[in-house]
Amino acid sequence: MTEPQETHKASPSPRAHPGAGGEEAFPPSETLWRESWRVFKRDRLAVLGAWVLALLLVTALLGKALTEWVVVFDPAAVRLPEKFLPPLSLASSVDVPPDDRPLGGIYLLGTDELGRDVFARMLQGSFVSLSIGFIAVGIALVIGIVLGGLSGFYGNVKLGVITVDTLIMRLTDVMLCFPTFFLILTVVALLPPSIYNIMVVIGLTGWMGTARFVRAEFLALRKLDFVTAATSIGAPDRRVIFSHMVPNAMAPVLVSATIGVATAILTESGLSFLGFGVQPPYATWGNILADGKGFIFDAPWLFFIPGFAIVIVVLAFNVVGEGLREAINPKLRRR
Repeated sequence: MTEPQETHKASPSPRAHPGAGGEEAFPPSETLWRESWRVFKRDRLAVLGAWVLALLLVTALLGKALTEWVVVFDPAAVRLPEKFLPPLSLASSVDVPPDDRPLGGIYLLGTDELGRDVFARMLQGSFVSLSIGFIAVGIALVIGIVLGGLSGFYGNVKLGVITVDTLIMRLTDVMLCFPTFFLILTVVALLPPSIYNIMVVIGLTGWMGTARFVRAEFLALRKLDFVTAATSIGAPDRRVIFSHMVPNAMAPVLVSATIGVATAILTESGLSFLGFGVQPPYATWGNILADGKGFIFDAPWLFFIPGFAIVIVVLAFNVVGEGLREAINPKLRRR
């Protein structure tokens, strides 16, 4: 007699779920951006940095509104009888007219050598410093994407005896040979001091890394099937570049741009510290720091308050950039 055969039931796949009619339904695949966001949220330090940057953005917008549009905090009001007051000092009701007193009658961050409210100046400086960072990086991104895209897509096209790729990359190498800060310092010294000149100069000297990123991505993307298919059906080059290749090449560029904003803020602060940055009446964290460097022992809050603000914001941009780098690139994700 034969022994009864034991029947074995196949265990269902952990990803399979029974659907209607006994069919197995699989959950929809996760998009790249949704997966990246899920990985990014697991990095607590990067999430904390993102909250700091969100708070900075709100502070900058409020600072613009409350110091220029509806003047609640006046960063330019001079109160000589109340100079060098420490943080949380009360305004005098005798020496200062009612119109010149701070909101609530309290100097939250003290006063400087002219009796100006440091809190009001920090509010105004948050918008100026942040706008310089974003606009400068925006200029660098436009130049870097255009030059990097041309180099990666039309790299083999010859212009006389030299190819497009060689021409653009050698120009990039030449720009990288110059110390960026000293190049900016030289150009700014030759131009009239202006907030717009600072933005343009920082942007024009910071596109090289973006161009290299975009070129590398284009060289990898132009061999893929979807680019070959778009080219084979006769799609114009501009459509292939801007509709298919640029969106797929933006991940490392966004990471670079996040860290680039921090670099631009540091550069502006360094220029203002040396006296070549944004000039009064605009207040930036850099020139507030420069004004306080001579009173580091008599009024240390004039030096340490803008210094700590710059450190915290730059650190937040850097940790968010590192978090985005690990979230977007699977090879860099911590297991």
